[in-house]
Amino acid sequence: MTSPIRVLVAKPGLDGHDRGAKVIARALRDAGMEVIYTGLRQTPEMIVSAALEEDVQVIGLSILSGAHNAIVPRVIELLREKGMSDVLVVVGGIIPDEDAAQLKQKHGVAAVFQPGASLEEIAEFIRSAARQPV
Repeated sequence: MTSPIRVLVAKPGLDGHDRGAKVIARALRDAGMEVIYTGLRQTPEMIVSAALEEDVQVIGLSILSGAHNAIVPRVIELLREKGMSDVLVVVGGIIPDEDAAQLKQKHGVAAVFQPGASLEEIAEFIRSAARQPV
């Protein structure tokens, strides 16, 4: 039997709205994943530190504040510095299409889920794209 996929759900930056992140965390848990929710106002350093400590396969960043172009590249840079390039990074929130394309092409984000994405779509993407735990 394989272990469940471990997902860290984080709310970086000064955004104080976490209802969506909690809904996603619950949906992923209900889909059989092990979910760690870090809470509000996380720095990129806090997120990567928690991801390392929790040995996750996936980091899900929920960003509504518009700071995605600063926060996401920093998280990915820190993951590389820690030798964690195999951790899948997905982003959800209010992300303009052109920014979403840049995050994926330039920074290596696996997927960007904008408003209207279904919980099933998100869970299925993670299930198919994440490295499987041993």
